[in-house]
Amino acid sequence: MFQPHNAIDEQQHRTRHAERTRQIESAGNPLGHSGIPHQHERRHQDQPGKQDRREEHCEVRQILDRVADKWSLLVIALLDQRSLRFTELKRKIDGVSQRMLTRTLRHLERDGLVERTVYPTVPPRVDYALTPLGASLHTTIKALVVWTESHQNAIATARNSYDRRAHEAEAHSAATV
Repeated sequence: MFQPHNAIDEQQHRTRHAERTRQIESAGNPLGHSGIPHQHERRHQDQPGKQDRREEHCEVRQILDRVADKWSLLVIALLDQRSLRFTELKRKIDGVSQRMLTRTLRHLERDGLVERTVYPTVPPRVDYALTPLGASLHTTIKALVVWTESHQNAIATARNSYDRRAHEAEAHSAATV
């Protein structure tokens, strides 16, 4: 089983898993690579109500994975003020690659949170803006951003304390060996 080393590895793993799941489902095989139901599917095959709730839970989890990833949060926060072009978004989001920003915008557009408008100019001008659904999500995200900004120093202090204790424990265990 894959064990992520950091948040980026975990996000990449989730993305690959979601892509594989979509490929399998679009190929008409919702059960998995082997065609054999997963353990939880076998257990509830004769209980349709539980199957429906599990599918709903899975859908909710996928939506949360999408809207709660760091790039989506930043895009939604930036688009709340006004529509932006791709290059403006890329410039304002430190560390995002062109590929990742493109994927994030496509996913947000697919989910109905972002609207893409292409203007027939040379070169083509493309603007991104929040839809009413995306704007309603921004209210929730704004509360998260405000909380993060007001607690960032306390979190930094807690991280430093944790890292110091972990380093001391590591040094102590190395000294006793």
